[in-house]
Amino acid sequence: MRSRASVLLACSLILGGPARAGMEPTCKPSLVVQKVALSEVERMHRTWTAHILVDATRCAAASGPFTIAFIRLKDNAPDLQFTEPFTWIPGAVEVSTEVAADEAVLRYSIAVASCPCR
Repeated sequence: MRSRASVLLACSLILGGPARAGMEPTCKPSLVVQKVALSEVERMHRTWTAHILVDATRCAAASGPFTIAFIRLKDNAPDLQFTEPFTWIPGAVEVSTEVAADEAVLRYSIAVASCPCR
């Protein structure tokens, strides 16, 4: 019975101990979409714009990457998913992407990368 407990303890130290000790804590900034707009057609394009509030008080970094995955709706074609990279800074950021005159943004979702904690 004693050897079984020793084996379990050794396995837990090997599998969990060093891995956790070497990991640094990570945080994520909070990105909140404040306002979204789709412009009028200009030169056969429209611009989708979002105003995003960024709370990065837990991050040690002054900026960082995030992506927005879009689902584009087109009048006479299948919906299309695409992703655009952006950079956050504390405070507020405005991001935009262009779509064709006969397109609109059906849905979007934001994915933000982790940052080192303060």
